[in-house]
Amino acid sequence: MKNTIKFGTDGWRGIIAEDFTFNNVRICSQGIANYLNKKGLSQKGLIIGYDTRFASEDFASAVAEVIAGNDIKPHLCLKPAPTPVISYAATATKAAGAIIITASHNPREWNGLKCRSEEGASVSNEVINEIEKEIAYAAHDGEIKKIALDKALKKGLIDYLDPRPIYFEHLTQLIDVENLRHQKLTVIVDSMYGAGAGYFETILKGGNMKIVETHGERNPFFPGIQPEPIAKNLTTLSQLVVEQKADVGLATDGDADRIGIIDEKGTFLNQHQVFALLCLYLLEVRAERGAIVKTLTSTTMLSRLGQIFGVSVYETPVGFKYVAPLMIQKNAMIGGEESGGYGFRGHIPERDAIVAGLYFLDFMAKTGKTPSQLLDYLYSKVGPHYYDRIDLHIHEGKHQTILNQLTSVSWNTIAGTKVSKIDTTDGFRFLLDDESWLLIRFSGTEPLVRIYAEAGSPEKIRKLLQEGKRLTGL
Repeated sequence: MKNTIKFGTDGWRGIIAEDFTFNNVRICSQGIANYLNKKGLSQKGLIIGYDTRFASEDFASAVAEVIAGNDIKPHLCLKPAPTPVISYAATATKAAGAIIITASHNPREWNGLKCRSEEGASVSNEVINEIEKEIAYAAHDGEIKKIALDKALKKGLIDYLDPRPIYFEHLTQLIDVENLRHQKLTVIVDSMYGAGAGYFETILKGGNMKIVETHGERNPFFPGIQPEPIAKNLTTLSQLVVEQKADVGLATDGDADRIGIIDEKGTFLNQHQVFALLCLYLLEVRAERGAIVKTLTSTTMLSRLGQIFGVSVYETPVGFKYVAPLMIQKNAMIGGEESGGYGFRGHIPERDAIVAGLYFLDFMAKTGKTPSQLLDYLYSKVGPHYYDRIDLHIHEGKHQTILNQLTSVSWNTIAGTKVSKIDTTDGFRFLLDDESWLLIRFSGTEPLVRIYAEAGSPEKIRKLLQEGKRLTGL
C-alpha cells in the first residue's frame, strides 16, 4: 500500500476517513513505538492527549492501545487538552514524550498527530526521519501490536492522566497569577470551539478580572469559523470587544498553541506585532535577557529590538521543529513564528497560547496601557511596520510549475524596489533595499502557496502581494 503518513512542519495531518483512518493511526503509533523501543526510551512511558475534533478521543485510545501493546505505558488524558498542556506534562512527568491527536488550526475535515520530545518540544527533523522509516516498515512488513483499552486499563498497562493541575501549578512560577487576577480588566476569550476552552477563566477567576468566553463549547463542526486565530476568523470576537467595551480580546486556535489578539478598539493585532510586543515585555518589563529565535517569515522588528537591547536574534526555516532545538541550544528567552505561536524560557520550548495571553495581560497591567497604546509604544522604538499574507490553493502538479517560474527568472527589482538578496532557505524570500521583503513558499501541511510581505506602508504591502501573485502566475 502507498504510505500516506508523512510529517509536515508540525506532525502528520490528513482528511478524516480518507488518509486519517484508525488503521493509519495504528500504523503511525507502531512506528513511534518501534522508535522508542530502539532508543531505549520505553520505560519512561508516553503521554497521549487529544483535542476537541471529531473522534479525537477515539483516535487517542487507538494510539494508547498500540503503545501499550508494545510494552510502553501510555498515560491517556481524561479529556481534551491544549497541546502545550500535554507537552508540559511530558517533561514534568519525565515521560519519553507525547503523542497528541490534533490538526491544530486546520478545517474541520482534518485531524492529525503531533509528536513531542522529552523536553515537551516539537521533535527534530532527524527524529522525524527515523520515525517515518519505522512507520513505513510497520505499514508494509511489520506487525501492529495492540491490546484492547478496557483490558489494558484493568491490567494497569494504561492509566488516565489529568495534566491540568501540574500545568496550573507551573504557571504560578512563571507569572504572579494572584496579582494578575486582581487587575480590573474585562477580557473576551474566543476559544474557537477548541481545547483551550475554560483555561483563562480557570486561571484568572476569583479576582477583579472579568472573563467572558465565546465558542467555549465543544463543536467539531467549528460552525462559521476555521479554528485559526487570524483576523478573518475573529470578527465575532472583535464585535464583542467593542460592544462590551472590553479591554482586550484573546483567541486560541484548535489546540491552543497559537494566539490571536484584538485590541480595545476591535482591531486585530497581527502575529508580528504580538511577537514583537511579547519580546518588548520580556526585555523591558521583566528585564530578561537572552536570544530571540524567529522563523524567516517573522518580522524584522525583532532584529531592531535585538539591536536596541543588545540581544542576539537567530533565524530558522518555518516550523517550530526548527525553532525548538535552537531555543534549547541558545537558552533563548523566546522563540516564535509568524503563525502566532510563541514559546518561552523557563517553560517549554513549545508554542503556548495560554502563557502568551497571560504575558500580554501582564504587559497591559504593568504598564497601564491599552493594546493599541502598547503598539504605539513599540512603534516609537522600532518604527512602523506593516504586514500581510495571502494563501492560495494549488492543484496537484502546479507546485513544480510555480517552482520553475521562480527559478527561471533573474529578479533585479520587485514592486519598483531593488532586490538586495534572495534567500532560498525555505521558499523564495526577496529582501529589498528599503528593508521590506516578499516571501513565496509552499505550506508544509496544506495544498497552499503562501505569499508574505512586510513593509513600511500599507500601500507597499499591497504592491508586494500583487507582485507575489504575478510571480507565481496565480
